[in-house]
Amino acid sequence: MSTGLTTRPGTPVPPPRGAGTFRGLKPLITRIHFYAGLFVGPFLLVAAVTGLLYTLAPTLERWVHADALQVPVTGPAAPLSEQVGAAVATQPGLPVAEVRPSAEPGGTTRVSFDAGLPESYHRTVFVDPYTAEPRTILDTYAEWLPVRGVIDNLHRSLLLGPPGQVYSELAASWLAVLAVSGLVVQLTRRVRARRERLLPRTDGSSRARLRSWHGAVGVWASVGLLFLATTGLTWSQFAGANVGALRSALDWTTPSVATALPAAGGDAAPATGGPADPATGDTAGPATGDTAGPATGDTAGPATDGTAGPATGDTAAGTAERVLAAARADGLDGPVEITPGDPGEAWTVAQTVRSWPSQQDSVAVDPATGVITDRLAFDDWPVAAKLARWGIDAHMGLLFGTVNLVALAALASAVIVLVVWGYRMWWLRRPPLPGGHRAVAGPPGSRQRPAPAAVGVVALTAVLAGLVLPVLGVSLLAFLLLDAALSGARSRPPAPRARRAEDAGTG
Repeated sequence: MSTGLTTRPGTPVPPPRGAGTFRGLKPLITRIHFYAGLFVGPFLLVAAVTGLLYTLAPTLERWVHADALQVPVTGPAAPLSEQVGAAVATQPGLPVAEVRPSAEPGGTTRVSFDAGLPESYHRTVFVDPYTAEPRTILDTYAEWLPVRGVIDNLHRSLLLGPPGQVYSELAASWLAVLAVSGLVVQLTRRVRARRERLLPRTDGSSRARLRSWHGAVGVWASVGLLFLATTGLTWSQFAGANVGALRSALDWTTPSVATALPAAGGDAAPATGGPADPATGDTAGPATGDTAGPATGDTAGPATDGTAGPATGDTAAGTAERVLAAARADGLDGPVEITPGDPGEAWTVAQTVRSWPSQQDSVAVDPATGVITDRLAFDDWPVAAKLARWGIDAHMGLLFGTVNLVALAALASAVIVLVVWGYRMWWLRRPPLPGGHRAVAGPPGSRQRPAPAAVGVVALTAVLAGLVLPVLGVSLLAFLLLDAALSGARSRPPAPRARRAEDAGTG
């Protein structure tokens, strides 16, 4: 087998006169689709397989960590102060980072501590709410227990840390381009009947049927793939930072309650709902950066980085119960998260229901008096912030429950089969060589030279994309250079013997 891409010999066919930029652009789009599928395909496969595994994470988490999550109901729940106090006793001297009271019968209470672990990790004590006895101590990743945290980081960075995040950003960037370019190729190709653009063929050669299935499945999955790509990029290392900066500049960041306490003798602070720090991020999810979520400015309250100050010992236990009672009296029902503030600041109590309809109201409470100092209803969030919240939750399979997870599993499976079919089509295109061997097939449409205007459009697109999506911009320019190099090789007439061999395999 040849070790390089075999291209058809002879001078490339120039674009027809008066063809317009698009007709000259389509062969280049087709080849970029090929290059991306060939070289980015392995990264897409990894992202899809780990994403498919992620849809199983909730079930695996409940099974693996059943002892930490569930307890028998043995009577009325003990006061929250006793539950938090029991957890604090197991971690003396560590500041409390977060408290999640039991939200359902048989569910445990979580008390998380800043223990000097890597960013977004906490030491979490799971407490039986009925006996106020600690059951298990685990190092958790944001709100996820260890098994889901490992799957999340595997999907995000292959457990390689920041360097590994480039893989997921490359995959997410090119997933969108492959979806759009695939639509262009499929919807503009010549077919016997229009239905063949949407429905796969059942006749013809194996290669023709495979191409038909590849195109039809790609068309039907394209909207979902674009959704996964755009929401996944908000978590990425480079593009995610740019998206966060853009949202901040447009005042589209997720608002949060104000935690500054009023001066002594002053009135409670008004419900300002000021914007959160866009670098704080959200809870854990796939394809993220270093933080526990995308650079979208989403936060339920002040960041807990070990500066909680007095949120330790009996003070934290009593204060947690006081602020929870104030929040419940103010109408915050359902599952909540209690976050201590920095010294001299209010504590935050925020609803954590991220399934539809979302419950994301939050209040700030004076830890000394239990007075509500600020409140923010989810209904008052800007539309852009709501859309970002819903998009992120849908990407994580949280918004619509089981239906959401099934849809994500179907999209991940579609990516897997599309990549595999793409490689299979490339394999079936191998031209024959003398002696029964076959060469490696070159890019499709290799004899069609793109119009200079078309190359200019794509090059300009790469430069502009690189300003926001640097991984995409750099790799797109690399593919253009590769195409130019192969085009140059095609324009050089081969040696007579090589010409005869290739003529035999490119008919």
